[in-house]
Amino acid sequence: MELKALILAAGEGKRIRVIGDSKPLVTLLGLRLIERAILTAKKSGIKEFCIVVGYNGDKIRDHLLDGKKYGIKIEYIQNDEWTRGNGISVLKAKNLMKERFVLLMADHNYDHKILDRLLETKIGNDECILCVDLHPKSYLNVEDATKVLTVDHRIQTIGKDLTNYNCIDTGIFICNPVFFDALEKSIANGDEGLSGAVKVLAQQNKMRYLPLEDNFWIDVDDETDRKNAERLLYSKLGKDTDGPVSKILNRPLSIRISKLLLKTSITPNQISVLSFIIGMVGASLFFLGEYFYLILGGILVYIHSVVDGCDGEVARFKLRQTKYGGWLDSVLDRYVDAAIILGLTYGYWSINNDSMIWIIGFVALIGCFLNSYTGDKYDSIFRNGNGMKKSKFRMGRDVRLLLITIGALTNLIPIFLIIVAVLANFEALRRLIGFRNKLEIPS
Repeated sequence: MELKALILAAGEGKRIRVIGDSKPLVTLLGLRLIERAILTAKKSGIKEFCIVVGYNGDKIRDHLLDGKKYGIKIEYIQNDEWTRGNGISVLKAKNLMKERFVLLMADHNYDHKILDRLLETKIGNDECILCVDLHPKSYLNVEDATKVLTVDHRIQTIGKDLTNYNCIDTGIFICNPVFFDALEKSIANGDEGLSGAVKVLAQQNKMRYLPLEDNFWIDVDDETDRKNAERLLYSKLGKDTDGPVSKILNRPLSIRISKLLLKTSITPNQISVLSFIIGMVGASLFFLGEYFYLILGGILVYIHSVVDGCDGEVARFKLRQTKYGGWLDSVLDRYVDAAIILGLTYGYWSINNDSMIWIIGFVALIGCFLNSYTGDKYDSIFRNGNGMKKSKFRMGRDVRLLLITIGALTNLIPIFLIIVAVLANFEALRRLIGFRNKLEIPS
């Protein structure tokens, strides 16, 4: 069953008015807050959204439109009573949500894996589940958070003023229509917040909880929260597949460039093409052979290596990762790799007339291609958890390009091509042996 998501975006958000007059439309690293909520849910497979709007609702509608530009469908629900509790906003959706649905807040930024786990959790037809944080991080404002007390697998009570609690509310729910009945009861008793409905269901033993694992989330209520969210997202940019050069040299530089690119309309695929052009220009200079052009080419190759990380960073910042984008980047990188090795080989040969360089260049080229191919396979197996142990040192493209840059700047082309050839082929063979030993590939 494909679930819809109900997103609450009706409130005024007074504490964040200094940076925007509509809280859901406040920008966080190139995306509006509500766009982040939508696109994160989309990563979990949700394609239909109902958005409750109130304050500045027209601005939200004008920005999101019908959702086609995001590859989703959006319906809007108007809440003219947006000054009341957020439970009123949810209740406005009663006639549209006849089946189980996901409930989210427009100003909450979270790891999509939280929602993945929530959607995989079995739930009865008369139950609801709230994701809770058992170990809130230091960047979360616990004093202002809604506290939750759990017993066994169920929520016992909830509220901002609880003194006895063991976790906090993340604002990520999966609800059955029973939630509307609980809301009507709690509103009739004078409690117009979501917590009122949760209390009613808790009293009926119908309110379960799902604890977070090591996943991030943050409620962006003010400028301090937004800055914390930015720092949090920056810290998540590093990948398990990053090599030592990427971690130490490239990533700090590429993040700074990506921050600037986020202020433009450039797409990740366009960045991939830009990186390709820089790399090809650098490789073309190598063909000329003279030391001056080697220096220029080496500098451009290193710039290419740094910018090559920006497409993925911008894609992750803007939640625009696609399989095609990853494939395009990989294909363009192989063209650049081939042009660089060929350029260095031909340039050295044209100046020194040493035919041995062609053999060295050929072995280096084969090593580069095998290194990239086995790296992709290794990473996919490592991600799938098939018992592969991650190597402490990763001989990847970042290391190869740095070696080539040093070789060009020092005019020691044969030596550094030999180093690249040896390391790249050795790493490919090491992975091949590792595949056989760990995956028990039959001979």
